[in-house]
Parts: sequence; C-alpha cells; structure tokens
Amino acid sequence: PTLGGVCLNVGCIPSKALLHTAAIIEEAKHMAGMGVTFGPPTIDLDRMRAGKDKVVARLTGGLAALAKQRKVQVLTGSGRFESPNRIAVETREGTVTVTFDHCIIACGSSPVKIPGFPNDDPRVMDSTDALEIRDIPGRLLVVGGGIIGLEMASVYSALGSRIEVVELQDPLMPGCDPDLVRAFEKVIKRRYERILLETKVASMSAASDGIKVVFDGKHPGEATYDKVLVAVGRRPNGQLINAEAAGVHVDERGFIPVDTHMRTNVPNIFAIGDVVGNPMLAHKATHEAKTAAEVIAGLPALFDPMTIPSVAYTDPEVAWMGLTETEAKRQGIAYE
Repeated sequence: PTLGGVCLNVGCIPSKALLHTAAIIEEAKHMAGMGVTFGPPTIDLDRMRAGKDKVVARLTGGLAALAKQRKVQVLTGSGRFESPNRIAVETREGTVTVTFDHCIIACGSSPVKIPGFPNDDPRVMDSTDALEIRDIPGRLLVVGGGIIGLEMASVYSALGSRIEVVELQDPLMPGCDPDLVRAFEKVIKRRYERILLETKVASMSAASDGIKVVFDGKHPGEATYDKVLVAVGRRPNGQLINAEAAGVHVDERGFIPVDTHMRTNVPNIFAIGDVVGNPMLAHKATHEAKTAAEVIAGLPALFDPMTIPSVAYTDPEVAWMGLTETEAKRQGIAYE
C-alpha cells in the first residue's frame, strides 16, 4: 500500500533503524573498558517497533509527496500484462485497465520459502517477519549466512537472543572478500553460540517446545530453537506479472533479461531492480531506473557501471566494491 519497494518498507531502511539501536546497545557494553558502566538496557519492543515504523513512514510519505508534486498517478493493486501496450490492475474498487506507450517493470523480489519447512508456523520467520520484532526469542537459529541473515542476527543478539547461524557454504557472506569476512567472523564468534559452516538444514519440524532442526554436512546433529529465521535469499517476482502476455521473456528463475539500456526483448518495455538480476541492491535499482527513464526520453544513456558497492549493516559493518582477491586470481588479474 505504500511506495518505496522492498528497501524502504521491509529492507534496508527498517533494518538500519533497528541495527542502529543494536549498535548502541553493544557500544554501551564496551564502555566499561573505559571506566563507564551502564546498567542493563530496558527494552520496550512496542516503542522500538513504533520508532522503526516512524522512520519508514517518513520516507515512504516523502515519496508519496514527490509523486503528487510531479503529478504521478499511483494505482494500488496487483498488475498483470494483457498485451505489449496494456496492463490490468486488480484494485480494491475493481479492475482498472492501463494502456501505455512505454513501461518500466520494477516488481522486485520476495523472500525464498523452502518447501518442506513449517512455513505457516509463526515461529519460522522470513526477513519481513523478523523486522516486526514481536518478541525476543531465547534461542534463535538463522538459516543463511548472507547479508540479510547476519543483519537480523546482529539485531536479535543485541536484544538478548542466543544466536546460531547455519550456512551451506564457506565462508559467511558469499561474494565478499574472505579477508573481510574473517575479521567480521572473529567478532561474531565471541557473541554467537555457534556458526555452522558447510552445513545444511536437512529437515525442520514444529514441536510443542520449539522448532526442531536436523543438520547435515560438516556439523550433523539436531537441536530445538524458540524461533528460526530463514534467510536463504530472495526470488525475483518476474513470474507473477503475466509477462508472457506482453511477449516479455522471463527466465526459469524469474529474472527478466535486459540490455545496457534496461530494455527487455520487447522494445517498448524496460525493467529495473531486483527482477533484472543480482546484486539485489536499491542503489543499483535507482541508477538502472534513471537509465531507463533517460532512454525512453530519447537521451543517450546506458547502464555500464565499473563496480557496484555492497554493504552489510551488521555490527561491525562490512562494505566492499570491485573485484575480490578470489575473483582476481580466477581471472588472472594481478593485485596487491
């Protein structure tokens, strides 16, 4: 119902609001080494949630004001293509048909749900659920050692949960330079109960005393958790918009291929953001959108970045851009 996509509503912005709080809690603990001791924090989850929601509302409200100022007509509903020049939008008031000369697809992505997991149990969360901080679980398992899972682990750890992380690969944060990950991992190993690398969740089942998880791989075994956060990535929403009715090609994973002008295989239809491929980052989407708009306006523009910065708002934060040492070695490029 609000503008701003994943990032503003259920991604970076609410995460950052909570992670700032988490970082302050951790920093207060470390001040004892400088002779300043604070008492244990009193946490009011309702007020914390309201504070986070206020930050989100201010930014999404700002976007709505911009749209109004620029005379953008906003339709709220579920859109599906009917032809290369027409879409139907299911709104609360009924179906609205919109015709267009050009179209930019920016339908984003959704959290991956793993079949066979008790996904309907409220004790099994995705990243959107985790941002609601309904409670502070005593013992929390984070499935997926990527950016989203580790950010939420930072929040819940600072609030008092005992954290375990399970990741299929080695190291954590796949795609990040291992040197950075090692420095980060050294810090969180002291805070979290266990980090299980090269390990997968073989099964997950709901029990009266929690969620029972069976592990396979380097660290086999089983354990029961108060809550589980499944953060194994996001899936593009390309298959949800009936793109084939417009002749737009969507690959088997749900991505929509585009050229450097952000144009799909249908000349008047463009696509940007998570749905066109990794990295799934809002700042990448913004630049792609600018390119698409300029091309539609007849300006000479293309999306050809030398590099796209990545960041994990964990505690400590991790940021990088360009080739990693691993990639340089693989491509035979000299590095220092």
